[in-house]
Amino acid sequence: MAEVEDKNSRSGIQVIARAAAILRVLKKTQTGLSLGQIAEQVGLPRSTVQRIASALVEENLVISAPQGRGLILGPEFSSLASSAQYNIVEHCRLLLTELTQKTGETTDLAVMRGIGMVFLDQVPGTHRLTTVSQVGEVFPLTTTANGKACLAALPNDEALKLARNEWDRNGVTVEVSRFLSELDGVRETGLAYDLDEHSGGVSAIGFAFRDWVGDLHAISVPVPSSRFEMQKDPIERALRETADHIQATFD
Repeated sequence: MAEVEDKNSRSGIQVIARAAAILRVLKKTQTGLSLGQIAEQVGLPRSTVQRIASALVEENLVISAPQGRGLILGPEFSSLASSAQYNIVEHCRLLLTELTQKTGETTDLAVMRGIGMVFLDQVPGTHRLTTVSQVGEVFPLTTTANGKACLAALPNDEALKLARNEWDRNGVTVEVSRFLSELDGVRETGLAYDLDEHSGGVSAIGFAFRDWVGDLHAISVPVPSSRFEMQKDPIERALRETADHIQATFD
């Protein structure tokens, strides 16, 4: 009897571990993964993934992606994640304040939500002429420093799906190879740039990071373009220092 209970216990633990592996894979995608893609990434038979995924769907931890493009994390997962005992805004507030003190410029914290970047916090700069965005405001992905930083943190196929969606909505034609080359540059240097792309007269530099639950965030420094070249080097140095502190925290 004890042997049977031990076997059942090991089996239950294995199922939980496999479900967790599936959820970890799904948290990295914004556009959805098929059962076959999930099976390949977690190293399990497709039939096993299908059985576990069905159970997760019943609990609303996983749902079908829009237009039937595989599976994505569901609302119940987001609800559980939001109740975790941490607050990303409180966690990053001191770093934003220090970044503003080093540069004199406004600093922003944003999170990638679906097809845009949502501003969570901002520390105003000390210059007479500063740039200001409202907390809760949503910015695009392909023309902002924080958006491009987050896109560069995704695989090219996922980044392109989101980018094409944005381009199509706005009737914009973009040279894909040039855009992908820009994302490669962000991955190489760790910094993304908006050079008068989103708002005329405003440029920005930013970097992306994932928090404890895998959500993509970005910290960026917007600057009036009139002093961007003068401020570019000190902002880059300060952002890299901040990125190192963030990396040490979430690793």
